[in-house]
Amino acid sequence: MNDTIRKVCVIGAGTMGAGIAAQVANAGVPVVLLDIVPKDGENRNAIAEGAVARMLKTEPAPFMSKAAAKLVETGNIEDHLDKVAECDWVIEAVIERLDIKQGLYAKLEAVKREGTAVSSNTSTIPLAHLVEGRSDGFKRDFLITHFFNPPRYMRLLEIVTGPATDGAVADKVERFADVAMGKTVVHAKDTPGFIANRIGTYWIQLGLNAAFDMGLTVEQADAIAGKPMGVPKTGIFGLVDLVGIDLMPHLQASLTSTLPKDDPYQEIARSHPLIEKLISEGFTGRKGKGGFYRLNRDMGRRKEALDLATGEYREKTSARGPSGRAAKGDLRALVETRGVVGEYAWAILGGTLAYAAALVPSAAADVVAVDDAMKLGYNWKSGPFEMIDTLGAQYLAERLEAEGKPVPEILRLAGERTFYRIEDGKRQFLGLDGEYHDVVRPEGVLRLADVKLASGPLLKNGSAALWDVGDGVACLEFTGKMNALDGDVMKLIVEAIPLVSARFKALVVYNDADSFSAGANLGLALFAINIAAYGEVEKLVAGGQMAYKGLKYAPFPVVGAPAGLAVGGGCEILLHCDAIQAHAELYTGLVECGVGLIPGWGGNGEMIDRARKAPMMPKGPMPAVAKVFETVSTATVSKSAAQAKEMLFLRPHDGITMNRDRLLHDAKQKALSLVEGYAPPEAPEFRLPGEGGHVALNMAAQGFHKRGMATDYDMVVSDALATVLTGGEADLVDTVSEQELLKLERETFMRLVREPRSIARVEHMLETGKPLRN
Repeated sequence: MNDTIRKVCVIGAGTMGAGIAAQVANAGVPVVLLDIVPKDGENRNAIAEGAVARMLKTEPAPFMSKAAAKLVETGNIEDHLDKVAECDWVIEAVIERLDIKQGLYAKLEAVKREGTAVSSNTSTIPLAHLVEGRSDGFKRDFLITHFFNPPRYMRLLEIVTGPATDGAVADKVERFADVAMGKTVVHAKDTPGFIANRIGTYWIQLGLNAAFDMGLTVEQADAIAGKPMGVPKTGIFGLVDLVGIDLMPHLQASLTSTLPKDDPYQEIARSHPLIEKLISEGFTGRKGKGGFYRLNRDMGRRKEALDLATGEYREKTSARGPSGRAAKGDLRALVETRGVVGEYAWAILGGTLAYAAALVPSAAADVVAVDDAMKLGYNWKSGPFEMIDTLGAQYLAERLEAEGKPVPEILRLAGERTFYRIEDGKRQFLGLDGEYHDVVRPEGVLRLADVKLASGPLLKNGSAALWDVGDGVACLEFTGKMNALDGDVMKLIVEAIPLVSARFKALVVYNDADSFSAGANLGLALFAINIAAYGEVEKLVAGGQMAYKGLKYAPFPVVGAPAGLAVGGGCEILLHCDAIQAHAELYTGLVECGVGLIPGWGGNGEMIDRARKAPMMPKGPMPAVAKVFETVSTATVSKSAAQAKEMLFLRPHDGITMNRDRLLHDAKQKALSLVEGYAPPEAPEFRLPGEGGHVALNMAAQGFHKRGMATDYDMVVSDALATVLTGGEADLVDTVSEQELLKLERETFMRLVREPRSIARVEHMLETGKPLRN
């Protein structure tokens, strides 16, 4: 049996099937996308082709690059099912009807190769029912792979195997889903709803019921059941709008028909006349005319909320949520808050946590699987058992008992203990045997959080730290809010270079946070500007230039390992690394022009150097400069690591890691691969286009200005950028050194810092998070 997956077939080109196919293509693997032949029209492949066309226009984009879309081959089930014979994995994502799925499996069995995995994306139908009537060979190759929507962005993949499933087949699928598609796999039992949707649906139903029963507004409910519980700010009503109000009756019907009659969900499952009315009138949430919230375009895009008592829309209000410790993650304080806040919080938390606790081991083998499923599938900050640790297992059990409610056995097993603990530098969980066991990471997974449990930092200050991540590799971590960069970060870099040089082989720049770095700490810079401490601002700019060049010319390899947002100074530090190992979801760019400034930590020269070395770039001093000007003046940010390569923020030899949990390990391996024979790069010298190039760039900017795409002040900022990129007063025949370009960059930056309109842009960005178009 082939143990690698070189080609995939997805059958079903609906939202989920098409999204799964896109993520396979994002992994660089060819995929065949099939659907039924449409009833009307001559194009028999219209459904699959239409799905790909829609995805190319969809935001957020299912494809990480347009090149990925070219890996999707479209067709239909009647004419092209024989293509399954070319594939190593077939993913069925058709309508949730058992008869249709079973009919498709009969056809697949006739054309697939032995050992080709077949999986269903079902979220409701038990595996045992799906394979009824199939051969033993088909059953050996069959499993459930339950993706979450949207497949590119949601990391959870629940895998369910049957008693006949071949372990080698399941391992092949799991490895590909993990490494190539970037999924974190959670193994679920063959029970209705599996793990995440079973708990998530129960939680939502509790929240809806309690809000109706207690007379809460939707704003009140979401203010309580959102951030204070470590749940995304959408809360419950906002989440239902997001996934679709019309989905709720289908989930309810499925679970009530498949769960045991004594399951607690059966007691709370009920329909609400108002929800039925919304669905019948097309108010199905964000995809419809509105839901519990809407934008009223007839009222100037007024934000409105649905009054649960009257069924009428009214202007959305700011609900007063919990305060103090209850607002900051103290769940005990939250459920003990007097009045409606505590009552509503307990109604949701008490019921949901008790329900989740009762699902081990029937739906999940251990508490880790439950917690991972809810954190990855519903974006909860903490999983149910981590929440129970915050609340107290004994406290939860006693309160349930006092209310005459069943107490799950696992809560009695825990007693006064926690479900998680740290022992000998390792995270452990409480097993069903009453003993603690190490949380084991898959091979190739390395988390900085785990390193921190077993060791202390080599260096540390208020904004950064340096860690030993093993095998002679050190890790530079940013630690401020949004990992913003300031003088402390630069100071630690300067201190780290001799330490790493003396004791380590290489350095990785990495952190576990969702955002690698939001760039320079604008708040500190604005404070200095407001008291006219321009010397301090220039000191920060010069210090950043020195620190970044120190990394560039250090006697050891430096690898940047960004994930999420890496903009401004966060992008510039990456530009100074010997190599980058980026997470696939990388949003990087030099955005300083958006706040009335220009890159000031060496980013201009580094981008010119990359552009002129790019294989497809025309020769001569102007093309590279024009390319950088276009990217930087418009503050363009990549929407993926693949796109970052196209924009030259990443080079051809830079790597991309699909699974976020594998990023640090992959970056460490890349750093070690550079150690043997390493020598720092030679300092570049630039031949820049001078005044003629400056005029040409300004003419290009004027074109944008005339079309209303650039403001008056954009022209001022872009002129300053053009000054640096073309070499200032340097002539076409002159050679500009890296240090001379840095000096010009610094002087130009400081000139803009003193401009009132730049200051206004910085202030507006800090206040609103959005650029000011002045």
